[in-house]
Formats: sequence, C-alpha cells, structure tokens
Amino acid sequence: MRTLLVDDEPSARLRLRRLISTDRRVEISGEAADGVEAVKEIERLRPDLMFLDVQMPGLDGFDVLRALPACSTIPLIIFVTGFHEYAIKAFEANAVAYLLKPVETERLHVMIERAWRLHSFVEERELNDKNVEAALSSASPQLEHIVVRRLDRLLLLDPREVVFFYMDNGMVRARTAGDSYWVNYQLGELESALSSANYFRAHRSTLVNLKAVREIRTDGRSGFVLIMADSAQTQIEVSDRQARLLRARIPGL
Repeated sequence: MRTLLVDDEPSARLRLRRLISTDRRVEISGEAADGVEAVKEIERLRPDLMFLDVQMPGLDGFDVLRALPACSTIPLIIFVTGFHEYAIKAFEANAVAYLLKPVETERLHVMIERAWRLHSFVEERELNDKNVEAALSSASPQLEHIVVRRLDRLLLLDPREVVFFYMDNGMVRARTAGDSYWVNYQLGELESALSSANYFRAHRSTLVNLKAVREIRTDGRSGFVLIMADSAQTQIEVSDRQARLLRARIPGL
C-alpha cells in the first residue's frame, strides 16, 4: 500500500517510518508536515493509506479531509493523536482506526493488518469510508480555517475574511473584500461548520457573513436585500423563507 505520513512533528514521522519499515505491505511514498501540504500530497500521490495526525497547527487532520475535492479518492486513514477526547470518542463510536502517541508497535501492526484487509475487500472498504465520514462529522464540527484554491496554489483564509460564499457554475466560491477563490466545500457543509461564526444562509445558493453586511434594505415585499462589504458592494436578496430567520437573528428588523 502506497502510504503517506502526515504529522507536524519530524520526530513522530521518523518514528512511524522506522516502525513501518519492516512491514512489506507498506511502501512509504511521501510525508507532509502540515495540513495544506497534506492536501497537496494526497492529490499528487493518491496514496492507498495515510497516517494522519489529528492535532496540527493551521489545518488539523479533520480539516484536511474536508478540504479534499469531492471527486478525490480518500485513502484509508489511520488517525494518530496525542489525546483528543472528542476525537477518540468519535473514532471508537464509529469503529475508525486510530493510534495514540507514542505509537506502540503491537497496536500499529494491528492497524496495518486492518488496513490491508480493507484494501483488499471492496465492501468492507465502503463501510469503513462511511464510518470515517460519521466520525468526521461528530469529532470536529467547526472550521477554523478555509482552504481556498487559486490555480495550483492552496491558501488558508480565516472565515472572518470571507464576505460570502456563492455557487458559480455548480461549484462554490468564496468572496473576500477584494477577491474570490474556489473552494471544495459544499454550501451545506460550510453552513454547518460555520454555524457559530455569524454566517447566514441568505438563500439556496449564497451563505453570507453577517459581520460583513454593510447595509440592509427592504425590497418592498417584506423581504430584504443585503449590501455586502466587498469592493463591488454586492447585493444579495434574502429568500422569503430565510427573511423570517434573519429577523430572528437580527432583532429590530
């Protein structure tokens, strides 16, 4: 199995590489020292297996998976964590493979054996992928950084920098004050992951940052138009259904 090691600690990657080196079923194809590099290496190498550190600065292990394009084939994952109570509960509840640091040799080989079996049997692999998705949704629901794309570059944005997200030819873009970027998230995922960050679903195809609303106008039909704080002062209509929810979010409207 072509394998990618992802950990921000060089010593942790070195230890994993040394422990794995005796197993002929595993070929280490690459390493990544942070989440952005991990996304790039997953797309470039298309590994069969990945050892993924949960706690990393910038993008953590969960954010890495959320940032991958929907069309990407996600490798088999063995999560690695020091101690992350919510993550471990999610892993155990959904039968997802994980290792605690410092990694123990016996436990490591049990996880590799499990990955080898999943690699060989399609039906078990499909069930495992669903378990990972379930653990991902319950372990870390909030996005602290947004991975955006410009040509072949990956960048990190603070959610507070985004004025609004919108659909463009079936894909999602993030609009900042003076620029726009492609993102791999779905609007529904962003709405859920940014629920505590003042974001509001204005209508089906737009998610706005309420902190970046410059002005609110009425449209003459008991509805609202949001004037956004980007350079174009984009006007976004709030759907009739969402207008009621906006009044609840902003008392006095």
